[in-house]
Amino acid sequence: QVKLVESGGGLVQPGGSLRLSCAASGFPFSYNAMSWYRQAPGKERELVASISSGGESTNYGDSVKGRFTISRDNTKYQVYLQMNSLKPEDTAMYYCKSETRGSWGQGTQVAVSS
Repeated sequence: QVKLVESGGGLVQPGGSLRLSCAASGFPFSYNAMSWYRQAPGKERELVASISSGGESTNYGDSVKGRFTISRDNTKYQVYLQMNSLKPEDTAMYYCKSETRGSWGQGTQVAVSS
């Protein structure tokens, strides 16, 4: 069955970096556009970044442009989110999504605090 498993979250100080990974299985990954979303307590889920099936096209939310980078490795069925210059307002649960299939992972928690 379709499975998306996020990893790499944790606690980091402001200005630090984290790399999130999402391992996909159960569907033709290389034909699926993928995205990262996040949801902070009391707020709506928002799009962080998306990437086309082949990786040639990316899109970012305004709040993360220039700091976050989405990438993918279709040979490994993985999508990544490199997060640099992290801010406290980046604290949220981060979710991986197959945009083509509408499937979500269970999320990984990111906390940015000194």
